Amino acid sequence: MKILVIGGSQFVGRAFVTEALARGHEVTTFNRGVSAADLPGVEAVRGDRQVTADLERLATGRHWDAVVDTCGYVPRVVGEGARVLSGHADAYLYVSSLAALRDWGTAPSVDDDSPAHDCAPDAGPDDGDYGVLKAGCERAVTRHFDGRTLLFRAGVITGPYDNVGQLDAWLWRLHAAGGERRRVLAPGNPDLAMRVIDARDIAAFGLRCLDARRTGPFVVAAPEGHTTYGRWLAACAAATGTDPELEWVDDAFLLDHGVTPWTDLPMWIPDAPEHTCMWATPATRAEAAGLVCRPPAETVRDTWAVLRDRPAPELPLANTHGHLSGLATERERELLAAWDARRRPDAQARRT
Repeated sequence: MKILVIGGSQFVGRAFVTEALARGHEVTTFNRGVSAADLPGVEAVRGDRQVTADLERLATGRHWDAVVDTCGYVPRVVGEGARVLSGHADAYLYVSSLAALRDWGTAPSVDDDSPAHDCAPDAGPDDGDYGVLKAGCERAVTRHFDGRTLLFRAGVITGPYDNVGQLDAWLWRLHAAGGERRRVLAPGNPDLAMRVIDARDIAAFGLRCLDARRTGPFVVAAPEGHTTYGRWLAACAAATGTDPELEWVDDAFLLDHGVTPWTDLPMWIPDAPEHTCMWATPATRAEAAGLVCRPPAETVRDTWAVLRDRPAPELPLANTHGHLSGLATERERELLAAWDARRRPDAQARRT
């Protein structure tokens, strides 16, 4: 196939490019050339997806079997790109999010056919939150590629070259703590089930779907029983060659001490019914269509292989969107000291 990847130099886009090249496809990337280098073997076209003239220059004289869009966040922008490209490509794969689904976060679970938020396909950046705008982006693509659209509503994505930083933050924390032989604050319930999907598995599945000319919405997430928080952190420690002591601290304590779920302690959410949607959504249709997820330990190992020769950063990490992941070392020590102090009366009571 001839494939156009919008972006293509980072994370999910890079995973699509890598997989497509490995399968012998012809790949064009379209980006500004400022985030990271394009992979060898692609036709790299420089331009800004927010500039219509750049899109028209990209499309002139070219035709692709499919467009892959992993970095569209504003419906108005995504829609203009889809309009320009609609006569130059046969299909459009848009990587959306479970957050685009209206009942995600309020219902115990959603599925492949759950309705999306109401959002106009020409909405601007201030017309909704992340999930609402993702739903608008879906409509923007579908409006111009009607019957030729593949929508991937993704859960939590990670893997090598992750530009979100959550797995990276845990790997660096455990690496540093193992070297110092000290405790690491581990949040909540170690048996909490997690559905974390590797970006490379999304890419492999996406290319198979394009090859088979599949269309429509798919939830893309790891299968039930994929991993738990405890096994995930154990895999991080094993990948970094360390064996720190994990101190599992309960949800109520962390919330009482102002710890922010998901960011201060990456991928942590309180183990409560209102949060089950984060890990509960099944990828029923995708699994039936051939989605296969590699073992979590492989994802963690390969991610550390990319990081390990880099200088160790200070936590928290700032990702490409300006969001922070991970606790500063001094803040973690303060929390552990407070946790120890709270437990001392309980231990004394048990002894007496």
